[in-house]
Amino acid sequence: MKRFILVCVVFLFTINLAESKKTVDHPRVSEAVKLVEIWLDAQRDYEGMPGISAAIVHDQNLIWSDGFGYSNPDKKSKTDSKTIYSICSISKLFTSIAIMQLRDQGKLRLNDPVSKHLPWFDIKNLYADKGESTIQSLLTHSSGLPRESDFPYWSPPDFPFPSSKSIKNKISSQKTLYPADTYFQYSNLGLTLAGEIVAEVSGTNFDTYVEKNIIQPLGLKDTRTVMPKKLYGKQLAVGHSARNRDGERPQVELFHAEGIGPAAGFSSTVDDLAKFASWQFRLLENGGKEILSSNTLREMHRVHFLDEDWQPAWGLGFSVWRDGEKKFLGHGGSCPGYRSQLLIQPNSQIATIFMTNASGVNSRRFAQQLYNIISLALNEASSDGNAKTLKPEFTKYIGHYSEAPWGGETAVITWEGELATVSLPTNDPVGAITKLKHIEGDTFHRIRENDEMGEEIIFETNSSGKVIRMWQHQNFALKFR
Repeated sequence: MKRFILVCVVFLFTINLAESKKTVDHPRVSEAVKLVEIWLDAQRDYEGMPGISAAIVHDQNLIWSDGFGYSNPDKKSKTDSKTIYSICSISKLFTSIAIMQLRDQGKLRLNDPVSKHLPWFDIKNLYADKGESTIQSLLTHSSGLPRESDFPYWSPPDFPFPSSKSIKNKISSQKTLYPADTYFQYSNLGLTLAGEIVAEVSGTNFDTYVEKNIIQPLGLKDTRTVMPKKLYGKQLAVGHSARNRDGERPQVELFHAEGIGPAAGFSSTVDDLAKFASWQFRLLENGGKEILSSNTLREMHRVHFLDEDWQPAWGLGFSVWRDGEKKFLGHGGSCPGYRSQLLIQPNSQIATIFMTNASGVNSRRFAQQLYNIISLALNEASSDGNAKTLKPEFTKYIGHYSEAPWGGETAVITWEGELATVSLPTNDPVGAITKLKHIEGDTFHRIRENDEMGEEIIFETNSSGKVIRMWQHQNFALKFR
């Protein structure tokens, strides 16, 4: 009987792998991945980011990950999916999971006052008659606490993050901003206190607890609770600032979050966060328990606090938002020299991860656009058994055409089995796609949004048949790659 069950499990696993490979190899998905690569490569150049890495997960499987640019521009060290970045506030998800593990073990309750587990927590409560900060309010950023511990650790050039001892010693000189459970106020101090509760309740060092109970069981080999100094400039990317008035991104000194680690100290790769997302899809689909119980993860994903103006919404550790009709959750990260975003769409089982070694970058926008590109393709792949592919004779037109001095460039790509153009740079790559219809020879027509035929697009070739220009409205753009 046991052997029969094992055979069935292996059979189902094999079927799932085959279906996954079929989806990944589908022409629509291949086109989408190519658009992702073209778009990210262009945006990196036009926004002047030293390096970026990204990953896409579907149905528990990593379907694509890669890097563009440099982790260390001085040494021309290229990024890839195993480049390590600061994930800053994505650290809060790990801290929140640790809290929920201890809650499920009966060692704490979410409605426990913070002071129950941290006797030294004696902040001046200006609204004591309205109640105290609880563990749940720490995870939902509704505790009424100030945003930061009373140290200037976000200030350059040395970013003097305080030790755990310094935070404890200073807390009595701070005061609450709002009554508890009244307003949303993002608080690094709050999640730092959550980390202190993990250590106090578990009876072990916070870093050790998270490594033993979350990081190692999930096989996150390049995820740490700290920034690995020995790997700096090698596997660990060198951070850079937001663009200054000269259009430059100066290098930022390596920081160490010290006592603020539970809120902002972790480092990881896009491949590891892809595993982290896959674990969540697996747990939600299979049920049972793995790191957490499936019901506890669902609880964390639900909205637990909504500010009076209906935004933002927050789960237990997780940021929750809507884009169109879909619900997304995850977290972003912004530390000196780095930006990151984990985006999860539970219903479609799609997750996207974006990281860069530059500040001043809208990382959620990148992750959201990655989702927009791949979700369209996956929807079509699941319903389109006989997808059209581009005619081989049209591949010579694919490439990049300069729009200088008026703009950046136009990329000619394949989309839905036909040629299309996309203007670069763009904040909306799917919205920037224009489909083309072949007429004859090297002549195409632009297809308007109402599906009517627009102007001619003519590709010019040289004597050897190589495409050198794209003509539109009596003017041309030179093909440069």
